[in-house]
Amino acid sequence: MPQSLATSLARPALAKTAAPRPLTVAIVGATGAVGAELIGCLERRNFPVGELRLLASPRSAGKTLTFRGAPVTVQALDESSFEGVDLAFLSAGATLSRRYGPIAVAAGAWVVDNSSAFRMDPDTPLVTPEVNGWRLGEMEGRLVANPNCVAAIAAVVLAPLHARRLVVRLIGSTYQAASGAGAAAMAELRDATAAALAGQAYPPQVLAHPYAFNLFSHDAGIDPETGYNGEELKVMAELRRLLGAADLPASFTCIRVPTLRAHAMALTVRFAEPVSVAEARAWLSAADGVRVVDDQAANHFPMPAEAQGQDDVLVGRIRTDLSDPSGRSLSLFVAGDQLLKGAALNAVQIAESLRASGRI
Repeated sequence: MPQSLATSLARPALAKTAAPRPLTVAIVGATGAVGAELIGCLERRNFPVGELRLLASPRSAGKTLTFRGAPVTVQALDESSFEGVDLAFLSAGATLSRRYGPIAVAAGAWVVDNSSAFRMDPDTPLVTPEVNGWRLGEMEGRLVANPNCVAAIAAVVLAPLHARRLVVRLIGSTYQAASGAGAAAMAELRDATAAALAGQAYPPQVLAHPYAFNLFSHDAGIDPETGYNGEELKVMAELRRLLGAADLPASFTCIRVPTLRAHAMALTVRFAEPVSVAEARAWLSAADGVRVVDDQAANHFPMPAEAQGQDDVLVGRIRTDLSDPSGRSLSLFVAGDQLLKGAALNAVQIAESLRASGRI
């Protein structure tokens, strides 16, 4: 078993509560889809917030959101926004993260960044607490990168398997909900579906193609050298970092599907040694953050409709891959809430781990 993964799996990386000193917490991108979920996660998990500072663009300034039953006014983000802040969540895109992440750190805040800005920076830990939470204890800086939503969801399922039977090849196909493209894409799916049902045309405005009753390749740019799009390349690179498997052969195809929330994916995993379905099911059943949904008799397996709003990642369709006669490959189907484990929940769990270790 890889030592780092063994360490993470041997003890829970997360703490639901922490001792007392209330923190001043800032959320950049508070009015977006992930921002809303961050507010909800902080409240639901009883994170020790003394002051919540909601930050967004000037056009959103003055809006009022609710936290623990009280109104909180959104403020315009600027360079002075982080004075006195203990912890900042950045959820407003890579450009703003690159600008304001270092400013927040310089002001004395710990930063959990939800964008792609720092994920492949070798000096910045990329963390899913159930998978490699040990990295938080080794970091020298104050900025932590939150993984891509697909990578975070997949890693929670792959880690308990990889820890016991080394993963040597990974193939995945993803079925990604509108939530992955933000609140505007979710609204477009609702409006486009209503228009289609009414027999009306609805030209796409947020995404590149008609969304209602359609699916299409993820609209990230295509790398001309490999033919993979940017989302696929991100997922593969980040999974290698999360699993501590720099040379892992991997291939992903990422597809947008017309569901509002929660991503799904089909994974085929090859291991260094044979692994049985019973072993895999037992390891996954015991893993933090995973719920096995694998009822063959009822034909009941993971679905986005059941994953949405859930903290756990759902896994099922656990079966031996018949194309590999060596018995070293399994196929799985996974569903997880992109806005929770794929974004806000994972970010709050990182903060909980930092808090539990006394670093915040």
